[in-house]
Amino acid sequence: MYASELSEKKPGLFILSGLCLSLMAFLYYAVFKSLVQDWIQLPDFSHGFFVPFVAAYFAWEKREEIKAAEISPSNSGLVILLMGLSLLILGRAASEYFTMRFSFLVVLTGAIVFLCGYKYLKVLGFPLFFLVFMIPVPSIIIDKITSPLQFFASSFAESWIDSIGIPVLREGNVIHLANSSLEVAEACSGIRSFVCLVGLGTAFAYYARKTLFPRLFLILSCIPIAILVNAFRVTLTGVLASYFGSSVAEGFFHSFSGYFLFAVALLLLLLLNFALSFVRKHSPQRRGIVRSGREHRGK
Repeated sequence: MYASELSEKKPGLFILSGLCLSLMAFLYYAVFKSLVQDWIQLPDFSHGFFVPFVAAYFAWEKREEIKAAEISPSNSGLVILLMGLSLLILGRAASEYFTMRFSFLVVLTGAIVFLCGYKYLKVLGFPLFFLVFMIPVPSIIIDKITSPLQFFASSFAESWIDSIGIPVLREGNVIHLANSSLEVAEACSGIRSFVCLVGLGTAFAYYARKTLFPRLFLILSCIPIAILVNAFRVTLTGVLASYFGSSVAEGFFHSFSGYFLFAVALLLLLLLNFALSFVRKHSPQRRGIVRSGREHRGK
């Protein structure tokens, strides 16, 4: 519902909404300031700048549903609000940034339920959920993910480079070739493409599929796609380094290969969605429904 319409129908609610937004801005000013600094300083999470705008677009697309939704405030929203504020307090006490940032989404959810009700929350559920992608993953989780990704990519590359007859030796996450050595560093673990692809895959799944399980399937498929595409990137870098030296792992090729293979990952996601549509269209159950409809029309 537009602000003007809200102010006409529920003037008290409009004032209360403004007050809640002002209080949240006061409480979370320092939290958002540190969040923006992380977007600037951490290349793996620089996409955070775009997430609020994408989420706002998702909400804008639902403007007709928002206008039609019945305003039915629920006091249970206060419980959600208190939970969110408790997370904020605990996060500040422990200097845990993820908890403080996540608490904002809980508080925002509680405010929507308290002011407008669960029907509004249902409409705005996906835009709210998408905001999760603007919050950097905690370092403790990144550390646990990064090392396995590094070793998988280096092991995958060693196997394929050896299979095409190029002498190769791997020590941990370092690949030794005849004329050079390549280290699969943290920046090459694929964590950046992993996070970005899951975010884009979530948005794509939401628009491409209308039911829960196909959406979850597409979103979860982003994980192996991102891992395998990054491993292939390391393999390709190793092959080229064996012929042209380790300089191919730096500069233009390093950046270009990252963007190119990310596009390949998106293409694979599109093909997977096409496969889902094909299977659904040609499933026995679907053919039975179509056949039954034709017979009914024939009668």
